[in-house]
Amino acid sequence: MAGDSACPSRALPPRVAAAHARATAAGFTLSCEPGVGRLLATLAAAVPAGGRILEMGTGVGAGTAWLLEGLGARSDVELVSIELDPAAHARAAGADWPAFVRLLQGDVLALLGELGRFELIFADAQGGKWEGLDRTIAALAPRGVLVVDDMTPQDWWTAEHRAHQERVRHTLLDHPDLVTAELAEASGIVVATRR
Repeated sequence: MAGDSACPSRALPPRVAAAHARATAAGFTLSCEPGVGRLLATLAAAVPAGGRILEMGTGVGAGTAWLLEGLGARSDVELVSIELDPAAHARAAGADWPAFVRLLQGDVLALLGELGRFELIFADAQGGKWEGLDRTIAALAPRGVLVVDDMTPQDWWTAEHRAHQERVRHTLLDHPDLVTAELAEASGIVVATRR
């Protein structure tokens, strides 16, 4: 099993390791990093009974696996994950997920209006983050938590990428309905709670 780069002796949970193996086999390079995943697991553990979690950007299932790691043996939460790319969705959907996990394929912004509100949202796709961030915030239940990663500037970012990420950062930090913190962990994380 692969280890966590922040703590090499700490093995990845089995579902997470399986997702990383799927990513490697598919040449998929955008999987949720362990530092982000451990935060997602921690926040998922705090979702109340009957609560709902939304992941925007399933990829091949690493983030979903981390969210499930936080839920442990619970089955009183609904987890919805949406992936735009049909091939990535098919790889994720081929894994063994509990019955309360719904993996949807499509444009998150086209589906968001019919999904209701969520106690935890992980916005890990351009749709819902770069585009439609206001709609993502509106989908947060009161006291709901929004997690956005990939916020630390990278050398490979284009000017457009930098502009989008800066706009996301300022929107979240300045939003009157959110209490927001930036974390330097992993790829850079912004966590916001709806008042």
